[in-house]
Amino acid sequence: MSETAALAAGELEPQVVDQVAVARLYGEPLFRMPQDLYIPPDALEVFLEAFEGPLDLLLYLIRKQNFNILDIPLADLTRQYLDYVEQIRKRNLELASEYLLMAAMLIEIKSRMLLPPKPRDDGREGDDPRADLVRRLVEYEQIKLAAARLDTLPLLGRDFLRAQVYVEQSLTPRLPDVNADDLRQAWAEILQRARLNQHHTISREQLSVREHMSIVLRRLQGRRFLEFQHLFDPSRGMPVVVVTFVAMLELSRESLIEITQAEAFAPIYVRLAYAQS
Repeated sequence: MSETAALAAGELEPQVVDQVAVARLYGEPLFRMPQDLYIPPDALEVFLEAFEGPLDLLLYLIRKQNFNILDIPLADLTRQYLDYVEQIRKRNLELASEYLLMAAMLIEIKSRMLLPPKPRDDGREGDDPRADLVRRLVEYEQIKLAAARLDTLPLLGRDFLRAQVYVEQSLTPRLPDVNADDLRQAWAEILQRARLNQHHTISREQLSVREHMSIVLRRLQGRRFLEFQHLFDPSRGMPVVVVTFVAMLELSRESLIEITQAEAFAPIYVRLAYAQS
């Protein structure tokens, strides 16, 4: 078997001494360029600046050299503009046609500036030949800056909207959550009833929230529902009512009980929480 066939079969490695691979093809080193590789002439063209039209090129040349846009040195600007047009004309005549039209306009303006200004009918000095070009450049720059500011805005809400999809989690009917205002109103009614049953006996009583949490759980044991107001005993005084309410809120926070309401302004019910499978 020849050495070339052995290399193709993967039996031998290329014997390379003091050479560096010029490229890698699918991980394999290449130590010389392929003889049959064709590279089009336009493949290696590099554009250092990209302009969106003749006005964009003029504005670039003015800003790059800090020219006063209201007093443009038209000779220097026209010479630089024509140099650029000559470069793109050699490569793409169709693209250069629009730039050539602006070049003709610059040359016309420059020739008009060399002539004595034509006075108006009222005797005043004629308009500056550059006035119309300056106006177009100022308007173009304003639009360009506005477009740049728009581009900095968040894309959300401008180019696309956030999709919102409702996914039904369970087919089990769920009672609506209790509105905070309804719960506050129910608590106010309990306080009102407690005030009607208060007395003036002064005593010190140690009340435990944990103990009343156990009392509430025992009262709910074996019941499907219990009306909210039936959990309280106003006859025992305001302190017991307050501790019972705090115990109920603590049980709800720990997901041991559920506070439900069938509809707005309906009675509020309390029940033991069931572990969801």
